[in-house]
Amino acid sequence: MPKMKSNRGAAKRFRKTAKGKIRCDKPFQSHILTKKTTKRKRRLRKNSILHPSLRRQVRKLLPYL
Repeated sequence: MPKMKSNRGAAKRFRKTAKGKIRCDKPFQSHILTKKTTKRKRRLRKNSILHPSLRRQVRKLLPYL
């Protein structure tokens, strides 16, 4: 049986943590930054953990994660 393919768009956006959770970057940080407060932009820099309800969808896109 051939190897399963990973979704390349998802592979660039999600990584696995040491404990097996899925890490992702927060959205809304690339442009139109002038109207966002400094506090908000600083919070957007940090990574977040993917919500458990979305974990199954990401596992389908990334079978080898």
